[in-house]
Amino acid sequence: MKDAGGRGWARRAGAAGAVLGLAAAGVAAGVAVERLTVHRAVRHRARLALDAAGPYGSLRGTPGRAVADDGTELYYETDEPEGAIPEGAPTVVFSHGYCLAQDVWHFQRAALRGIAPTAPPTPALRAVYWDQRGHGRSGRGRAGETVTIDRLGRDLKAVLDAAVPNGPVVLVGHSMGGMTVMALAHHHPGYVAERVAAVALLGTSAGNLTEVTYGLPAAGARALRRMAPGVLRTLAARADLVERGRRATADLFTGLVKRYSFGGRDVDPGVARFAERLIESVPVDVVADFYPAFAEHDKTAALAAFEEGRPALILTGDRDLLTPREHSEAMAGALPHADLVVVEGAGHLVMLEHPEAVGDRLAELLTRTIHTHGHTAPPGRGDRPRGRSGEPAEPPESPGAPESPGFRTDREDPRRDP
Repeated sequence: MKDAGGRGWARRAGAAGAVLGLAAAGVAAGVAVERLTVHRAVRHRARLALDAAGPYGSLRGTPGRAVADDGTELYYETDEPEGAIPEGAPTVVFSHGYCLAQDVWHFQRAALRGIAPTAPPTPALRAVYWDQRGHGRSGRGRAGETVTIDRLGRDLKAVLDAAVPNGPVVLVGHSMGGMTVMALAHHHPGYVAERVAAVALLGTSAGNLTEVTYGLPAAGARALRRMAPGVLRTLAARADLVERGRRATADLFTGLVKRYSFGGRDVDPGVARFAERLIESVPVDVVADFYPAFAEHDKTAALAAFEEGRPALILTGDRDLLTPREHSEAMAGALPHADLVVVEGAGHLVMLEHPEAVGDRLAELLTRTIHTHGHTAPPGRGDRPRGRSGEPAEPPESPGAPESPGFRTDREDPRRDP
């Protein structure tokens, strides 16, 4: 009876862990998911097949390690383009979001390598991708440490010092990664003034995250915020059981990921499964350690560091339930020279759901940045871009990047007007 009780607790904890592993990013227990009618074993085999066949997250660069000021090792990878880089051209540094890893930038990484064409062509630039502490291949902080967004900003500075010791940089951050960029600006405005050539903030927020309802009734959202910290601490104390239970509740987890990661129902199954793998790879105790940081996050004033004269992009999906478009609009109000782009039909993981729209906008930002610094943008790579070996690259093996959707820019969205 004791063992059966333990297994029952594991199942219950696993279900809660699957829900609250995303709840910390805004997913609530009790949300309706589509009815699942295929036999569980068939679904399991389908997930394994998608894992084996999908190329997502397979791109690797030159590994490196930075050391944070508390001794935590932070893993990063560097992609060096072929051929000459324009003199003074920036290095692009990508910061990922909560419960993800650097591999979430798969499509953007492919575009910078010239194996996923964008219009206009993406300039051939050096790029750095890193894993936030506790995520991906990076180390974890001290046991029981409460992580703050300010801490992550200091981590980013350590990565920049190690991976890009000189020259201009372009900072690209999604969700928590965008908050990390803002924390860097808050603590190191001099660095931003001297070294940061441009910034792109995707699906993120400068604060007021306690007001987000995640698509729930207001009472449900309040209850979630009140209960989640304690529940997460309880789950973190039984992490082994929770992780086993997470696997047992994969079907529930799949429905939650789709609802809160993507804006449309027709997302590529391989892309959806890739997002699941990224999220489920983050241990529940890491989820618990990071969760309190978002309620405290307030970096609106830090946006002033990215002053006019420095190209800036703020991009969001109009169906983002975790960092709603209103948060991007508020950031655009604090950074009035930034290009505000609202991608129609996109959810929180806009760079996976609509990579062409994101790639085109990043290419424009990078080209403009090179011109702003008095350099000529590299010429287009032609119809068949060259791979890292210099030979013509084959088209990406990805099962079809989604077609670019319509998007509104420069505050032309009619719904903004009273």
